[in-house]
Amino acid sequence: MKQVLALLAGAWMMATAAQAQTADQTLTALTEAEYGWRTQQSPPNEDSPQAEFNLPDVGPAAQAAKLTRWTETLAALDAIDRASLSPAQKVNYAVYRGQIEALLAEQRFRDFEKPLTSDTSFWSDLGYVARSSLKTEADYRGYLAMLRDMPRYFDQNIANMRAGLARGFTPAQITLKGRDIGVAQVAEAKTAEANPFYEPFRHMPANIPAAKQAELRAEVVAAINQSVIPAHAKLLAFLRTEYEPGARTTLAAYDLPDGRAYYASKVREFTTLDLTPEQVHEIGLAEMARIRGRMEQVMRQVGHKGDLASFLTFLRTDPQFYAKTPQELLNRAAWIAKTFDGKADQYFGHLPRRRFAIKPVPDDLAPFYTGGRGGPGIYLVNTYNLPARPLYSLTALTLHESAPGHAFQMPLAAENKDLPAFRRDSYLSVYGEGWALYSEILGEEMGMYETPYDLFGMLSYQAWRASRLVVDTGLHAKGWSREQAQAYLRDNTALSEHEIGTEVDRYIAWPGQALSYYVGQLAILKARRRAETELGEQFDVRAFHDAILALGSVPVSEIERRTDELIAAKGKWVIPD
Repeated sequence: MKQVLALLAGAWMMATAAQAQTADQTLTALTEAEYGWRTQQSPPNEDSPQAEFNLPDVGPAAQAAKLTRWTETLAALDAIDRASLSPAQKVNYAVYRGQIEALLAEQRFRDFEKPLTSDTSFWSDLGYVARSSLKTEADYRGYLAMLRDMPRYFDQNIANMRAGLARGFTPAQITLKGRDIGVAQVAEAKTAEANPFYEPFRHMPANIPAAKQAELRAEVVAAINQSVIPAHAKLLAFLRTEYEPGARTTLAAYDLPDGRAYYASKVREFTTLDLTPEQVHEIGLAEMARIRGRMEQVMRQVGHKGDLASFLTFLRTDPQFYAKTPQELLNRAAWIAKTFDGKADQYFGHLPRRRFAIKPVPDDLAPFYTGGRGGPGIYLVNTYNLPARPLYSLTALTLHESAPGHAFQMPLAAENKDLPAFRRDSYLSVYGEGWALYSEILGEEMGMYETPYDLFGMLSYQAWRASRLVVDTGLHAKGWSREQAQAYLRDNTALSEHEIGTEVDRYIAWPGQALSYYVGQLAILKARRRAETELGEQFDVRAFHDAILALGSVPVSEIERRTDELIAAKGKWVIPD
């Protein structure tokens, strides 16, 4: 009898394993096929500037195909028995399902009819390709093919924008003013050689023979004159005579077609949580009160006798806090980044292989761009309008945008071969921005803030991100005016007037995205505190950071689950070779 029971138990275990394998294989096949297809639908952008130089089809048939594909993919996910998945595949399932749900929501709301925000757009993304490094003749051939395809790609995007215009689905008109500067620079360049898209041909690699270089230069001149300039000239006319004048004059996402449902989908997409705008608003108010208390403590520490408003005025106007030249600002950013390098091994067990460059934000983007932005291989520092770029905030900015923030986390994900491609290469804002914001707080623990003013800069940045919870929901769900949103940032952060203006316009033009930062940071902080409490002396900050960074880019729920794993492993985490 015992032998029979043992055989039955063995058979049950084998059947269970086979079922799990089948479910795992089904999920893998589904994700690999869809993600391979999805990458072909993505144009180059600032994080993937070459992306095979592919300008995808964005016309009506292609948009219908996306809607069908992601609807079918979600149905296929519903058909998988999650209980039969292996532990690793359960994580993949959760991450992947979140991606598909967000993509499907964007398609249903026809986000493709609004392919721009206040500081990003389908045309400015292509500018990153022109500033990237081309190394082989094949690279140059791919680049030339992209230039020749611009008229088709621009025409399709214009048609989509015109459809959005017809139904009132546009960015707010106020956020479009002056944003056509990059289009004008291309359309109105005096010669092909003076055109921004000629840039990769100025200094070509020596491995390409001189005769071939001359041939390629002749081809790019023709492509610029015949394709690039006409496409940009047509777009410029559309923006100035039709799109901006006809764009909606309201601000709120609630005022868009089906606006309440649209904003709810954005709150869900960017927080990965089922929160209402009202709940997010209240979290922001509570966090702002807490941070403001610390800001006032630092203000007293440096001996300021007035109130917080007068201290903020002092910080915004005293010349000691501002660089005199763009190079001085870049040099200071580089010094901060190198200072972190000297501390990295005390807080991280696993470091990325990829290094990053520090460069100024391109001139055509700088007036409307954030103070800096980072990603794989790059940390962009905005040197436009130096009186708007305080040095006391530069340490927090650098930790966020370079290492251990975006230029650290994103390469670690890309280099993690244990993750499927859809987790290595994709970016989930609540995780990526949450980690980068957490990196700013970590700077205090690492001793990166050398003066009380530097520390105040970090606290001001914390207040800035917490205030986004208040301002974004205020603008899009509570009827706030642009001036009301600006006043809130002015009263509660040390941001310059220029930054206050560009930031509020960014929130207006990109509903929900601003919520991801602080919600993600709160999730990581909560996870760390729980790990510290439960592990006690077994807690190792390097193991915690390695465990969280090994996730790639995940919803909040997976940060919590990973913390459970770390606690179960008694605080030990080893990254496989």
